[in-house]
Amino acid sequence: MRIGINSFLFASPFTNESTKLFKQFKKWGFDTVELPIEDPAHIDPAHVKRELDKYGLACGSVCACMGPDRDLRGTEENQKTGMEYITKLIDQAVVLGCPSIIGPVYSAVGRADAVPADEYKQQWKTVVAHLKVLAKYAKDRGVTICVEPLNRFETDFLNTCDQGLRLVKAVGSPAFKLHLDTFHMNIEEKDQAAAIRKAGKYLAHFHACGSDRGTPGNDHIDWKPIAAALKAIGYKGDVVIESFTTDVKVIARAAAIWRRMEPTRNEIAVKGLAFLRKTLK
Repeated sequence: MRIGINSFLFASPFTNESTKLFKQFKKWGFDTVELPIEDPAHIDPAHVKRELDKYGLACGSVCACMGPDRDLRGTEENQKTGMEYITKLIDQAVVLGCPSIIGPVYSAVGRADAVPADEYKQQWKTVVAHLKVLAKYAKDRGVTICVEPLNRFETDFLNTCDQGLRLVKAVGSPAFKLHLDTFHMNIEEKDQAAAIRKAGKYLAHFHACGSDRGTPGNDHIDWKPIAAALKAIGYKGDVVIESFTTDVKVIARAAAIWRRMEPTRNEIAVKGLAFLRKTLK
């Protein structure tokens, strides 16, 4: 089990210049880096791969950034833009030697409203049809798409592990699996460990975040049952710290981070890594 860091803690957008962060990530002891690619034009994936190799790091995952114009249940134009964007991410993942595209690949983040049952059913069919196409494209290139349920304030489409599993089974591809996040589960799940056990073999990516988006371990989440559940299902994927701070203004606004959660963002990385190493041993 590798432990990674999402670069949103230190940079937005991630660009070729942001690779200067890799040296510090390696020094701290991370195994992998999760790269949110807000625009594929922001990076030369070959350059990023060289820098990763230089410091002995791997790109464990590329995080899809689903803005308002990237929505697989939106207008025809939004659907087309979303499909093109995710397809480009898959292509970049191949160059990066990255096994996974992760995140809420179904809809624009922040689109959350009461949707009539018939309308939701139609949205579901539309999203499943698009994801089947993307899953085939990913499978042919050795990449897995890991879909992430978000909390109710960020989406009305997919909130729980049960809904995520339903979507995974509807797409029905070995290249389409589940991604769970302790921050979102803290809001939506009755029992995080039980959700992980239910996900079982379908769980392919995991975010370890504090209950307040701060340092994992410096929060009220009961981590021991989570660690036991990951062990029980034989989880072998990455565990990634995805925390945000007021230092990165764009992401702070998007994630509603209005106050400083920890003294420094370095502390989130260093103490979070130490906690996860100890807890997930």
